[in-house]
Amino acid sequence: MFYPLPLAIGLRYVRSRKRTYFVSFITWTSLAGLALGVAALVTMLSIMNGFEAELRSRLVSLAAHANVTAEHLGRDEWVSVVDRLRTLPEVVGAAPYVEVEAMLGNDAELQPAILRGIDPAVETSVSTIATTLVEGSLAALTPGSDDVVLGRGLAMQLGVSVGDLVTVMIPTSNDAGEVTPRIRQFTVGGVFEAGLQDHDSVLALAHIADVEALRGSGEPTGVRVKYADLMRAPLVSRRVAQALGGHFKVTDWTEQNAAYFRAVTIEKTMMALIMLLIVAVAAFNIVASLVMVVTDKRTDIAMLRTLGLTPRQVLQVFLTQGTVIGWMGTAIGIVLGTLLAYNVGAVTEWVQRVFGFQIMDAEVYYITRIPTDPHVFDIALIAVAAFALTLAATVYPALRAARTQPAEALRYE
Repeated sequence: MFYPLPLAIGLRYVRSRKRTYFVSFITWTSLAGLALGVAALVTMLSIMNGFEAELRSRLVSLAAHANVTAEHLGRDEWVSVVDRLRTLPEVVGAAPYVEVEAMLGNDAELQPAILRGIDPAVETSVSTIATTLVEGSLAALTPGSDDVVLGRGLAMQLGVSVGDLVTVMIPTSNDAGEVTPRIRQFTVGGVFEAGLQDHDSVLALAHIADVEALRGSGEPTGVRVKYADLMRAPLVSRRVAQALGGHFKVTDWTEQNAAYFRAVTIEKTMMALIMLLIVAVAAFNIVASLVMVVTDKRTDIAMLRTLGLTPRQVLQVFLTQGTVIGWMGTAIGIVLGTLLAYNVGAVTEWVQRVFGFQIMDAEVYYITRIPTDPHVFDIALIAVAAFALTLAATVYPALRAARTQPAEALRYE
């Protein structure tokens, strides 16, 4: 005899296919629905994680991991700050920069922009700007060259390409408080494309010496910093701020782009809740199938009760049946979802080839592939949530079975 007895009976009911074909069909349909719901949830969260990682990489391609700013510091003091930053643990790069709001013009076109002055010699230590260049080179940005590298969207709005002239105008104020524009012509020395509207349509890069000359001031705006671990930026930034002193403000990339990631988090949460409803529907199907099983097995339950099976053991019988269904559905869904999450690129290509359409059209989207980034924690959380839902769905039918009275069930048999 297989012990414990409730487990043996529960497993036997799961495998049973006699007479109750409809009940069995509902049970296996519920299992399939649970598996599909879990697989969809795993795949969706992996894709959302992939988009978040893609957004993060594009944001930091031109922006540093953190910016250090302060007021009323001279050039020599900023040089000292850069040297101190490079000696700190977890800091792998530091570069001064100048940033001003400007208007860029070409004939009748005039566009607002952020003009950032950088030193190409050290820029690669804090950003990956070189990987985003589609035309020209950072080597064009030399002191006194008056060359500028534009975002692709900004260049298109101005109707310029490499070698064309653009007029740069920035507002300045004199001692009397009067605002006067400073105007200078720059030559387009390159075009970059980071894949983000806020960069490609707004940002213009020039040599820091040329921007300082245009601004009429030789003090940098601040220092851009790169850390060894991007994800530890908030913690490391607090340590950097403590090391530099209260006079300095350190702002990491998570603060600078908080709106982006807040939107992604909200979207991911809502999508997860919507997908979790599929799992909940499958769980309700399990309730329906187990209720029908209890109704069909009333005579068996009554006979088992007369042979000495306690209500608690009857409860365990149907909890076993529901648990097995939930475990099997969750396990199958996790395996399918994980396989799909890791091979979503190949699946996407197959769908595009078979049905003859482009899912992520390059003319519409910056991202032309579906990124994916499965997280073990997310997969484990989905498995626990799905199993908990199915376990909760099993309780009512099991309690109903446990309350079956042998005399009532056998009265008309």
